[in-house]
Amino acid sequence: MILEAKNVSYYYKSNKEALILDNVNYGFDCGKMYAILGPSGAGKTTLLSLLAGLDVPIKGQILYDGKPITSKGLTAHRKYHSSLVFQNYNLIDYLTPIENVKLGGKGNPETLLGTIGIGKEFWKRNVLQLSGGQQQRVAIARALASEAKLLLADEPTGNLDDATAWDVIDLLKRIAHEENKCVIVVTHNKELAKEADAAIHMKTRT
Repeated sequence: MILEAKNVSYYYKSNKEALILDNVNYGFDCGKMYAILGPSGAGKTTLLSLLAGLDVPIKGQILYDGKPITSKGLTAHRKYHSSLVFQNYNLIDYLTPIENVKLGGKGNPETLLGTIGIGKEFWKRNVLQLSGGQQQRVAIARALASEAKLLLADEPTGNLDDATAWDVIDLLKRIAHEENKCVIVVTHNKELAKEADAAIHMKTRT
């Protein structure tokens, strides 16, 4: 087990009466893709943020390789253990794909862009000249430039057409299975989630 949510609870400090996460326990392994499902307000993105070290639980712990991610600091966890892919890509829009991927870490940008299906003719274009699907692939390549074992994706197919969305899901599966990464994807799409090795179904609290 590479990552674990242990007795995790969370509420927004502005409303302590409304628990978003209540005593969540779940473990994640390398070599698998996980889907986090549920309606808006169920805490999917909140859980992903906690796993990524963007925030800390009110109660409980997030463990990486058996140790609390706070033990070496959240900044170290974000830098060395996890990489993020966002629905809106979060690319630097005045840079090229190669320049964006270089920002992700030490991985070879040309190799990574080729691996995720971006042809050489696009490598030195401004990223705004790429389609939405291509931009999302560049965002994934940037995440892969990191040596981190965790790849966390928040609605990575939300802005894509169905065909491109399936391509991205297939790519994330391949990353998990062939690169031995732990891939965790937040999604609303139940059909896409069926492609995951395991699914976490979250519900809104009443």
